[in-house]
Amino acid sequence: MMPRLGNRYDIEMETIEKPKDEYMTDEYFELDLPVAPAVMVGEEIIVEGSDISRRKLEAAIKANINPIVTDEK
Repeated sequence: MMPRLGNRYDIEMETIEKPKDEYMTDEYFELDLPVAPAVMVGEEIIVEGSDISRRKLEAAIKANINPIVTDEK
């Protein structure tokens, strides 16, 4: 889902994947990041601790940036 949205909107995406145990360390909690799995758009946490629908993710992206004009439907 993310590569398609990256092609549709002028956004930079970063995906961080780690073993679940690494998200449960004191060091991770000290970083003050959202509970994994999480999605952030800019500095806003859209969802944490669960998955997100494409519709909700795309709405959050649209609220924060301008779309690239494409013929994709």
